[in-house]
Amino acid sequence: MTDNWMTSSHWIMVALIAGFAVAHSGLAALRPQAEKRVGARLYRVLFALVSIPFATVLILYFIQHRYDGLRLWNLQGQPGVEPAVWILSAISFIFLYPATFNLLEIAAIQKPEVHLYEAGIIRITRHPQMVGQIIWCIAHCLWLGTSFMILTSAGLILHHLFAVWHGDRRLRSRYGESFEILKSQTSVIPFLAILQKRQTLKPQEFLRPSYAGIVIFVLIFWWAHPVLIRASSGLDW
Repeated sequence: MTDNWMTSSHWIMVALIAGFAVAHSGLAALRPQAEKRVGARLYRVLFALVSIPFATVLILYFIQHRYDGLRLWNLQGQPGVEPAVWILSAISFIFLYPATFNLLEIAAIQKPEVHLYEAGIIRITRHPQMVGQIIWCIAHCLWLGTSFMILTSAGLILHHLFAVWHGDRRLRSRYGESFEILKSQTSVIPFLAILQKRQTLKPQEFLRPSYAGIVIFVLIFWWAHPVLIRASSGLDW
């Protein structure tokens, strides 16, 4: 083991994640007041103009430096590892993009609203993006095994754990008792509410075009993954 394995890229990645967390969660916290001033559609556009470029830089920097630092394990080439990583990654996207949101609202074509959902993947976990992020981190830690990947995963998971508290706090403030009812019927830990008989899984709720869209997105991403890696390798940062 060399003495210089803790490269500067580790701390730059931490700073990028922290900056994204402050921007994303901070803008979410400001939403009620900001929408009163500029309107829901314009605020959604402003939110996207901050979040999307920030996330793009974060993703490209991660791809460029994913092998930095100390290689703690190397399971690449071991039987079953690559299919397991792809399967876990696909599952993570199903949670990260749970298709319970109105895509027209996301694009600000319709007026963006705050909703209380108790359908589809929300029956499995009230915070699917947090679960999806953890699954994604597990998959990529398994494949990469670097200190940079471990540090990146720690930062992403901490941000999403904070988002669980922050999201519940905002929904409680907005909906009060209605949110408390939803909270009593759902769980943060996947399947816990179902196992405790507080919730019932309804598979028919997943038979929607939006969920099919996620599957198509995963297939496209699988095809484009090598292209994205080659494109990012040309960046010098």
